[in-house]
Amino acid sequence: MGFALVQVRVRRADDRLDLDAFARQAGLHPDLVRRLVALGLLDADADPSGALHFGPGELTRVARIERLRAGFGLNYAGIGVVIDLLDRIAELEAADQHAGLRPPPRQTSAPRAYTVRRIGGRSWT
Repeated sequence: MGFALVQVRVRRADDRLDLDAFARQAGLHPDLVRRLVALGLLDADADPSGALHFGPGELTRVARIERLRAGFGLNYAGIGVVIDLLDRIAELEAADQHAGLRPPPRQTSAPRAYTVRRIGGRSWT
């Protein structure tokens, strides 16, 4: 008798993180997290009292934001544009895979022809 090795994760309402727990796990100040929500870079749900709650997937989004900021020196408006474009590319690629389309093969450039020059008794390419 065999068993399937599948991990099933049931999402519950308590999987969501409040602002302080999210900021702590993300390594950000809560005010910066609020700012990222206001700019539309992070998604959060607000309860009737106005407290913010975040899904666990938003931690991945914070990491992406931080990589774009540190790696490319983008401001938050630029990060928003880049994330929107990356999400759109992912959607298009998923639609292509679903439709059975494959991307065209990548063009490779022809190998360069190198010349050998003799300078001072040595050969250089």
